[in-house]
Amino acid sequence: MKQLIECVPNFSEGNDLQIIKQITDAIESVEGVKLLNIDPGKATNRTVVTIVGEPAAVVEAAFRGIAKAAELIDMSKHKGEHPRMGATDVCPFIPVANISMDETAEWSKTLASKVGGELNIPVYLYEDAQKDKSRSNLSVIRGGEYEGFFKKIKEPQWKPDFGPSEFNAKAGGTVIGARDFLIAYNVNLNTKSVKRANSIAFDIREAGRMKTDEKGKKVLDANGNEIRIPGSLKGVKAIGWYIEEYGQAQVSINITQFRETPLHIVFEECYKSAFLRGARVTGSELVGLVPLSAMLDAGKYFLKKQRLSAGVSDEELIHIAVKSMGLDELGPFDPSKRIIEFVLNEGVSNPLVNMKLTAFANETASESPAPGGGSISAYVGVLGVSLGTMVANLSASKKGWEDKWELFSDWAEKGQHYKNQLIDLVDEDTRSFNAIMEGFSLPKGTDDEKAVRKIAIQAATKYAIVVPLKVMEVCFASMSVMKEMVAIGNPNSITDAGVGALCARTAVLGAHMNVRINTSSYDDKTFVADILLKAAAIEEQTTKLEAEIIAIVNKSI
Repeated sequence: MKQLIECVPNFSEGNDLQIIKQITDAIESVEGVKLLNIDPGKATNRTVVTIVGEPAAVVEAAFRGIAKAAELIDMSKHKGEHPRMGATDVCPFIPVANISMDETAEWSKTLASKVGGELNIPVYLYEDAQKDKSRSNLSVIRGGEYEGFFKKIKEPQWKPDFGPSEFNAKAGGTVIGARDFLIAYNVNLNTKSVKRANSIAFDIREAGRMKTDEKGKKVLDANGNEIRIPGSLKGVKAIGWYIEEYGQAQVSINITQFRETPLHIVFEECYKSAFLRGARVTGSELVGLVPLSAMLDAGKYFLKKQRLSAGVSDEELIHIAVKSMGLDELGPFDPSKRIIEFVLNEGVSNPLVNMKLTAFANETASESPAPGGGSISAYVGVLGVSLGTMVANLSASKKGWEDKWELFSDWAEKGQHYKNQLIDLVDEDTRSFNAIMEGFSLPKGTDDEKAVRKIAIQAATKYAIVVPLKVMEVCFASMSVMKEMVAIGNPNSITDAGVGALCARTAVLGAHMNVRINTSSYDDKTFVADILLKAAAIEEQTTKLEAEIIAIVNKSI
């Protein structure tokens, strides 16, 4: 499996689109790297670029971008709202798939060494790449910014990790490291006051504010150290600023632990703080990309806050999140361009699930062998659990059942989870069949070619066994939704849940047929025996559960 890392270099140019394009062209000149997002800011005079790829390719692409920025950007002439210290101000690496944080940190050090040695730019490591925790925080490293670094770099404690101990007047310095996914987020206010924006920032950020007395003088502890009053949110950094382009102040936020401190909670805390200070949050904006889970969690949060079922489609959850947090106030919010999973999957074909019903039926009925029984089984399973989920949502909104809405919302969420898994398996089953056909089409003129061909066919056959087995597992699990809905759901829709159970059983039996036929041509008989036992057990359990569900339905109608 491929190792993937994300890299988010921040370049100190947000206005000259020709310079930005030259930098991104240099990045894209490296094969195997995908440019996910370019996010220029005029007032900040800063562009955030997001790329992803295998580690070695990402290191090379980042290096070329940093080199081009050093060539084109003159920091002695740079002005902008955002703190900065170099043409490439910061360049974090983030683990995405099949790679640890420690490994990611080592790759960031490879880049840092290359930038310091070959470009003569002083480089500081930060976050997980930096062993010295006294200098691992970006804001601490960047303190003094570009203007103050000519002096700061001469201090022994601020000797760069790589590169010269002379500040590069044109390119400045660069901070490179490894960290978890960071959400860069700005909350918009109905004021121009930076003072009010900063007050809100101090309220929410983990570092909080310095304690002062009634005269505004710092309060010190017994050792003469400043006393800080911590803010309300862990893993949050924030400052206030005024954006001329928008004519309003913002709270500029970095969420460094979004799983622990979700995006929607940051929005809510800003809303509360602003209200207490006589201001109002009007909306917000994301800088760069956001993980899908952050948007889905936000959508669920705001629906539940309204005492409505959160068991709706991902598209609906994203829509609710965008509207609730005003993410489209300053410009359109296109999920396909702003959510990292959607950008990564751009170009990945799922032709069957994207067809209209008539086209899907026509394609199935044609002389093409795919889609076949495996994909149809998965889709029948989709329809089955969709019916169960519908009953859960109808029950959540049933008049007189207001005290039960959360229970049914939870069941609807489970149904949506199973539905999404099965939707993915519709095209996956056809891809597994196509992989077998591709294996059979390989040349077989020599002994070596025959050996390669056999390995490819066997690998594809195993894949074509595992996929329908997964369909069986998910469809059986999804029947828990239908059983609960015929037992406690809206009685007016009990037959809908019953039909859902019939669909799920059909899907399990159909997928089992595919498992059996594909195991017949797989050479590893121990693997085959284990799979067939599992599949038979799932079918037996499914048939028994279906009978229980239909008995409840028949008793009620």
